[in-house]
Amino acid sequence: MEGERKLDLIYFRGCMGRERVPEVVRATRQILDHAGVSYSILEDEECCGSVLLRTGFLEDAKEQINENLNLFSDSRLLVSCAGCYRTFKIDYPRLFNVKVDVVHSSQLFYQLLEAGEIQIKGDLKVTYHDPCHLGRHCGEYDAPRKVLEAIGTLVEMEDHHMNAQCCGAGGGVKSAYPHIAEKVGQERIKQALNTGADILCTTCPFCKYNLKSHRMKVMDISEIIADLMGVPRSAKIN
Repeated sequence: MEGERKLDLIYFRGCMGRERVPEVVRATRQILDHAGVSYSILEDEECCGSVLLRTGFLEDAKEQINENLNLFSDSRLLVSCAGCYRTFKIDYPRLFNVKVDVVHSSQLFYQLLEAGEIQIKGDLKVTYHDPCHLGRHCGEYDAPRKVLEAIGTLVEMEDHHMNAQCCGAGGGVKSAYPHIAEKVGQERIKQALNTGADILCTTCPFCKYNLKSHRMKVMDISEIIADLMGVPRSAKIN
């Protein structure tokens, strides 16, 4: 863990984190600060290119990706967004033959937990929604669950892991067909409610944004950890 913390780490906040769900960015930065992880952010950060790729604007996406590579090609990236993670991990190498050193926040949180850099205890009953880009696309199912199992009781929904339902927002559906996105999201909420869990946790700001519900508390994994660490939501970030 010590070796990893010496790398030039950039926290890539993502469009949703910057513009729609800043609470995820704040919680993540509070955890990093508490654990003593050195990192930087890009003040002029732009989109990773995922939206352009998923909606068919390939040439525009390539242009955006090329600009990004000029900014952080020699750095390690930390992302909260599953869409960003998939784009950096799969699409950048596929389109430009460039390997990006990227880690998802849930993976880093698990590493910090295992190394004793953060201590979290709780008695929460939580169910977990697998983001499509993190789970099916990149095969990461374990890290989020290991964190949640360490802080409470994890109960699975009827459809989980590879068979998890989509939140409804991906592939441009949220923008082009918001009524469909909402309907799909509410079906997922029904599955979460059936578990009897107190919280529906996810590891993607886009999923959180579409799954928000008056019937159940929906939180990013970073928010749960920050709360259990006793970090006030208004705490100053470095």
